[in-house]
Amino acid sequence: MAKPPVPAPPRSAVAAFLQRASSVPALRAAPSPARLIFAVDATASRQPTWDRACHLQAEMFAATPGRLMVSLCFYRGHGEFMASPFVANPKALAAEMTGVACRGGQTQILRLLRHAEAEATRERLHALVFVGDAAEEEPEPIWRAASRLGARGVPAFVFQEGDDPGATPVLRGIAKQSGGAWAPFDHRSPGTLAALLRGAAAYATGGREALARLPGAEALLAQLPGPSR
Repeated sequence: MAKPPVPAPPRSAVAAFLQRASSVPALRAAPSPARLIFAVDATASRQPTWDRACHLQAEMFAATPGRLMVSLCFYRGHGEFMASPFVANPKALAAEMTGVACRGGQTQILRLLRHAEAEATRERLHALVFVGDAAEEEPEPIWRAASRLGARGVPAFVFQEGDDPGATPVLRGIAKQSGGAWAPFDHRSPGTLAALLRGAAAYATGGREALARLPGAEALLAQLPGPSR
């Protein structure tokens, strides 16, 4: 004998259930991780810095556990430019970096900035980190590209190794035009680069408030506009 159909609950009961379900933390959507491009100049004599960056990139994830996805970008040789998928842990990023050999060639900073702009067009990009020591291109197109990144809310954190007088104004201009920050470091101070990477990652995931909680962040904070992320 067929069972009688179970009557549907009244609309008010359904509405009440949905309201209760939406208030359960486990059912709420978690915020998406911040997306960050980590770009390193891989030309000519950059191998020691590349190897150091391979080790130190874990600092970005350590500063923002579970809240960051990073894409590795680099240029080298004769027009070679590479960009990896976004990954969410330092081991995956280190695997991308291991075995990459630096090769002589010209800088491709404009190409990098245009790539970042394209990524920002596809999906929200929270920051660009660039580690390099040279700028061999015309500055004006680079600064215009950096300004477009800034208009999309993508600050560039530019960390310059050494003190090349020709590169410094170009690299500082990228940071300024994008609403980001510039800072120098050298091979004698790996701790400086580690701290800078932590700062950039903190800002990407939590804005000025998160960066301000890190020791020694004053120099970066002083360059960044506004209180909002």
